[in-house]
Amino acid sequence: MTGRKKLAGQRIAVLAADGFEKVELTAPVAALRGAGAEVDIISLKSGKIRGMNLHMPADLIAVDWTIDDVSARDYDGLLIPGGFMNPDALRQSGDARDFVRAFDLLDKPIATLCHGPWVLASAGLLSGRTLTSWPGVRDDMVNAGATWLDQEVVRDGNLVTSRGPQDIMPFVREMIQLFAGGPASSAALRRRHSDPQRENPSAVTGAAARWIPRSPLGAVLGLALLGAGVMAVRNAGNGGRISATEARTASE
Repeated sequence: MTGRKKLAGQRIAVLAADGFEKVELTAPVAALRGAGAEVDIISLKSGKIRGMNLHMPADLIAVDWTIDDVSARDYDGLLIPGGFMNPDALRQSGDARDFVRAFDLLDKPIATLCHGPWVLASAGLLSGRTLTSWPGVRDDMVNAGATWLDQEVVRDGNLVTSRGPQDIMPFVREMIQLFAGGPASSAALRRRHSDPQRENPSAVTGAAARWIPRSPLGAVLGLALLGAGVMAVRNAGNGGRISATEARTASE
């Protein structure tokens, strides 16, 4: 396959916590490894972290290193997957914010999508930047000083972003190009004023919520365990519950 070994010799960090959107981690990681990169899963705790697929708990994945075991200098690039719970936990970690800031300070490439840019906002990295994200957090991006574009992929300097799972293919292509040191594609970079907030929420989010079963014991226990894991990471009990309105789309 053309460009398969574009990233040979590179080491890429994937920063994630419980509640990451499965496809937003697994698809980019597969592409990175296919391009020859070594990939490490970095998290706030050791062991395993839980993914989400649509509105349901997905696979557990093993953590390679905790955040206090590594440095941005150990890596050539950073990937931050989205999901509602994952970036919300990461942005509350001082160590995670420092880790992300270090990549930017060293001008190393950062790729993130969906709610992942929340972490960049909390790290204070968005002033004067151009990016995209899940449309529902558009105002958070603008309030953090960014220009927000409603398009499938945006590249600005060392940063590439996408809106969510629906854009996973162009995101992966642009991520590989960024990490390889290549130029932005013609569709990836447009600088202008922020696009307006949407007038209606994504239809797929509501559709996913309507498909949540009423009382499957496995799903209920899975969500309860996921909430408990995030609470343990945060050391601050806020109930850890996931409501139906927090369900959204991802590939199977």
